[in-house]
Amino acid sequence: MEASGGNSLDIKEILEILPHRYPFVMVDRILEYAERQFITGIKNVTINESFFMGHFPGEPVMPGVMILEGMAQIGALLAYKSMPEAIGSKLVYFAGIDKVRFRKMVRPGDQLLFRVECIKMKPKLSKMSARAYVDDQLAAEAELMATFG
Repeated sequence: MEASGGNSLDIKEILEILPHRYPFVMVDRILEYAERQFITGIKNVTINESFFMGHFPGEPVMPGVMILEGMAQIGALLAYKSMPEAIGSKLVYFAGIDKVRFRKMVRPGDQLLFRVECIKMKPKLSKMSARAYVDDQLAAEAELMATFG
């Protein structure tokens, strides 16, 4: 999926917005977004990820919670781009996760494509629908709730 228009972010721009740092950054690039509507981003999964040292050594599988964290970080970027006054002054926190389903194992060498769509966005509580794909196959899905704090 290619970025459309000027609404994409590279890793330098992502790190200017998100407070996360290595080894906890779960997004490499934002391909496109529309404020208060949707965001699409990618995470390149490599064997160098710290969690692979202990998560099924010899049969590396990305932990589901890390896929959820990627969804959350992509969603946080949508929230920040939709409410830019919060950048640098407020953090986005999980408020809830519903309807989580894991559909496909994610392994080193895969590229996760995240698609997060806004259900509702307010300063006190935002709700988003999130999906993660590998090779056009649904790997995980969830509804995320977040708040600025």
